[in-house]
Amino acid sequence: MFKRLCLAASVATALAAAPKVIAVDIDGVIHPITVDVLSHALDQAASQNAAAVLLRLNTPGGLLDATRQMNEKIVASRVPVIAYVTPSGGRAASAGFFILEAADVAAMAPGTNTGASSPVALTGTMDETMRHKVENDASAWLRSTVEKRGRNATLADTTIRQASSFTEKEALDQHLIDLIAPSEQKLFEALEGREITRFDGRKEVLHLAGAEVIPYGLTLRERIISSIADPNVGFILLIVGALGLYVEFNSPGLILPGVVGGILLLLGASSLSVLPLSWVGVSLLLLGAMLFVLEAHFASHGILGTGGTVALVLGALMLIDGPPEMRIHLATALSVSIPFALITMFLLSLAIKARRNKSLMGGEGLLNEIGEARTVLAPSGKVFVHGEYWDAVSSATVESGTEVRVVAVDGMKLRVEPREVPSR
Repeated sequence: MFKRLCLAASVATALAAAPKVIAVDIDGVIHPITVDVLSHALDQAASQNAAAVLLRLNTPGGLLDATRQMNEKIVASRVPVIAYVTPSGGRAASAGFFILEAADVAAMAPGTNTGASSPVALTGTMDETMRHKVENDASAWLRSTVEKRGRNATLADTTIRQASSFTEKEALDQHLIDLIAPSEQKLFEALEGREITRFDGRKEVLHLAGAEVIPYGLTLRERIISSIADPNVGFILLIVGALGLYVEFNSPGLILPGVVGGILLLLGASSLSVLPLSWVGVSLLLLGAMLFVLEAHFASHGILGTGGTVALVLGALMLIDGPPEMRIHLATALSVSIPFALITMFLLSLAIKARRNKSLMGGEGLLNEIGEARTVLAPSGKVFVHGEYWDAVSSATVESGTEVRVVAVDGMKLRVEPREVPSR
């Protein structure tokens, strides 16, 4: 019994002493919400005295400003950061290569690749001078990071100058990464007892064998924005939300389209708000909406509506100032803009026609209506008009049962006259 207690105590002590590693997934396009996720994961690791933070990288790249902020947080982290390109078939391209090189430990799984980190123009084509300025700035930043980590800065520079890419074996052989590991546990075992040099020059020994991996838990805001961070999803939400609000304004009292439209519109706006917007794209979207309204007011035989659809598609394509991975796809722009244009023009035309029609309610709707005298009008009496009984005054004596025509409405009393029967 005593031996069993000792064994249980030993196991409990070993489990309590197991190092913690906070794991955070950096997948998809890198944008401002990714910076928040990384920042909170580093804070969680520091508060829990974790042995390391594991960045699982699988990204095509993203915004340079967001990448720079992430690198600043990585190099300033109190907890060692391990960047691991995974799973097999994944990549750390473009901005992902910057993050990989900024980490204290750079590792890749078999069958992955990295590199191709040349900056791309946000809009249009950069002239030669601007291209050199952007490349030189990015190159100096990358070289300073890579040199500080003791890796191959000259070769890293070719990922910018020549858009070079490397397999995991090429990256290891040419000293761009520190090791290749088929799994996270194998990675931790390979790093057990390894001494690393932090960015500030401090030496630190890693103890990660048998580490407990704790996934970083996204906050509610991060979950929502991450799930709708795709600009294609944001654009769809924005357009559907605007359509819902228009339906509500056009038919007050439906409530549901207004509520759903407002929620979707705000979600779409929050999705796009974390991305750099082009004012040209925004202006084209507003122009498209204006042309739809004009199409409903004027008989342009579809010219204004077609122009609005083209403006909406172009506005969607130019809405995001970012690399190709972050822009709205042509298929999304067409599949959303064309139905939106048709529905909007249809609803607008119905609304404008309804406003132009004569009111059929109240006194104005009774003018020139034909009714029947239900009592003798001499000159006052009762008439039946439009399914209702009214007090009426006639310009001449009218017998009961005779048809009369309404010529005026005086408050709650009608002025009528005998209906003229055309002679044969």
